[in-house]
Amino acid sequence: MAKTGQERSAKAALKRIEFDEKELRHRCRLGTRLTLEELMDWSEDTEQASVIEGCLRYVHSLGRDGAREALKARHEIVISENVAREFRNQSLAELKRDPGDEFIPPDQSPSALRAR
Repeated sequence: MAKTGQERSAKAALKRIEFDEKELRHRCRLGTRLTLEELMDWSEDTEQASVIEGCLRYVHSLGRDGAREALKARHEIVISENVAREFRNQSLAELKRDPGDEFIPPDQSPSALRAR
């Protein structure tokens, strides 16, 4: 006799507990999705999860240093001189407009001035 849907679901739930399975969800942008689709095509695999797991196993096989190199950020943030100059100019203009809290050096504090 065939199992009911409820019996199959219960068996699957027990397996997930037995193998300590966790569902991982991840949002990604178009470029990442296209890369995954390309990897799926190259490996002739239709399951996203198995391709991602394969990638994880491969990166892990590279070891600590290899994985760090493979996963390091591919973009470097460089601030041009023009942007730095504009930021400085706007910062100085804002400080002139509103200098913020007044700073009183310790040797000129009101209590030190009264003691003189």
